[in-house]
Amino acid sequence: MATPVLTFTVDATGIDRLRDKLQRLSADGLRGAAAKALTDTAFSLRRTMQDEMREVFDRPTPYILQSVRVDPATPEHLEATVAPTYMGGKGVDPQRVLQAQVEGGIRADKRSEVALRRAGILPAGFQTAIPRVPYPGSDDGRGNLKGGFIVRLLTYFQAMGEQGYRANMTAKRKAQLARRNVTPGGYKTIGGVVFFVAYGRLRGAPTRHLAPGIWAKSGIHGSNLRPVLMFVRRGLYQRRLDMRQIARRGQVEATLERRMVYRIRAALGE
Repeated sequence: MATPVLTFTVDATGIDRLRDKLQRLSADGLRGAAAKALTDTAFSLRRTMQDEMREVFDRPTPYILQSVRVDPATPEHLEATVAPTYMGGKGVDPQRVLQAQVEGGIRADKRSEVALRRAGILPAGFQTAIPRVPYPGSDDGRGNLKGGFIVRLLTYFQAMGEQGYRANMTAKRKAQLARRNVTPGGYKTIGGVVFFVAYGRLRGAPTRHLAPGIWAKSGIHGSNLRPVLMFVRRGLYQRRLDMRQIARRGQVEATLERRMVYRIRAALGE
């Protein structure tokens, strides 16, 4: 696994030099105070990093903000680390999500993009994006598709892969979702919704007048069209998170000094 790109480390390896000035505090007590001071500083820096993410990102998700974790210092290991951390489960690795924001470059593919490309739906060299006006019920209000809606699309297009083949939507279920009928006037109508893929000018097809992506149609003769998920070419991202700026903003050295004084006094019972 690659070394995390979003990591701050503060240490107190030189703390032993203070022993002569702190005769009242044992070596173990001093190292214990230093460990607590380092951990205090790390938590302060965590808040600064989260504040910076709120400023530079458009509506960051709670998952990304809360992924910033502190690995506390100990008397035996006088080093504390602050970094976005993958906690397991079905969520994406926040290091992967944020890497392009720190280093610049191409955003890593989402799992849904990998699945759509594997199914032959998403063209090579493309990623996905939510349309300017999100499809009703599809987004989480922060510029991301809801997990349940993504699964719905993947199952609809038989893109769940071998492990999820039983979850892929059947033709019968698609028909139920479409709720096709004929009006008294003889007009064929989609009372529900039908999803389809359009490739615009990328490929010759009746849908070449539409922008590449996944679309939804409903209404009389399916004339009501709504974009659901757009196919866009991979873009290059500029750096948006400046690690040095966050360190300066967090005033790491000054904070550590203050917390060290506080923890030493606490250890001495002052």
